[in-house]
Amino acid sequence: MGKAVCIIGSGNWGSAIAKIVGHNVRDRRELFDPLVRMYVYEEMVDGEKLTEVINTRHENVKYLPGVQLPDNVVAVPNLLEASKDGDIYIFVLPHQFVADICATMKGNIKKDSIAVSLIKGVSITEGGIKLISDVITEELGIHCSAMMGANLAGEVAKEQFCESTIGSTNEENGQMLKRLFETPYFHCMIVNDTPTVEICGALKNVVGIGAGIVDGMNYGDNTKAAVIRLGLMEMIKFAELFSPGSKVSTFFESCGIADLVATCHGGRNRMLGESVVKSSKTVKELEKELLHGQSFQGPLVAREIYHILETKHMLEQFPMFMAIHKICEREMDPSQFVSCLRNHPEHM
Repeated sequence: MGKAVCIIGSGNWGSAIAKIVGHNVRDRRELFDPLVRMYVYEEMVDGEKLTEVINTRHENVKYLPGVQLPDNVVAVPNLLEASKDGDIYIFVLPHQFVADICATMKGNIKKDSIAVSLIKGVSITEGGIKLISDVITEELGIHCSAMMGANLAGEVAKEQFCESTIGSTNEENGQMLKRLFETPYFHCMIVNDTPTVEICGALKNVVGIGAGIVDGMNYGDNTKAAVIRLGLMEMIKFAELFSPGSKVSTFFESCGIADLVATCHGGRNRMLGESVVKSSKTVKELEKELLHGQSFQGPLVAREIYHILETKHMLEQFPMFMAIHKICEREMDPSQFVSCLRNHPEHM
């Protein structure tokens, strides 16, 4: 019997990955069970339950409209029912919900199952940061890898070529996940540096807001390139401080520089940065207006890393992260952002 796959989450990225996984499990029956259960938080869309729409029309009309999902992907509104008897769990939901989701699943999954996190975020603790893969491992007692990359969901759903990085400390699990995800248009590389893969995935959204801020002020590509470079330097420095042993080479995988570039040109957090400049609305108001039920992860990560840097008296070493948080909170005028670039410690 092939391994059963369960997807925890069903936003635009979760639905795009469901399309890939749905086709792959059917084509690779020697490895995988051809049925994929996808946990969907139930909500009403135009008077219909979202799960029923997905299961009858095979389309997530709210979060990934216009994209046909394979009919072997089944939407399930009950988490325990969706995750029952799973062998591989794909976590792809906002990072603030992971702890509660795991608490519900705990004790109801196989001991030899594995997980992979596609979640762009970190958990903040009193002692520092905790990786989402570590939260999943500690809560569920199973091995968890991570997959991050320059993977804007809409483009992946259109089958436009891209790369992704699987971070796994277990080579066998890494190879299994590569077989689960890889397609001719979605190329996966494996590295054994899971922490850096995840840190890149979380921090690039913060830098993406910075790229949007300079877009909103009508600066050009040269300024955005400075945001990307200085942002990458802060990402590397943050990883060195809070994840000792992280490899600089991982920043040159798709999860690092490639995802950063994609996010700074086309991601939702870039859109937020531009909107913050052009509007006086709060991030929450913009989220409601622009994302229709999904969330911007960048401001939440920016707030979390701001507080950890403040606690450790390190804010001055990360002026871009600090400025982006303050601009999102409306504590700093966006016009001051370029001064922060000009006076960055990298130039001193």
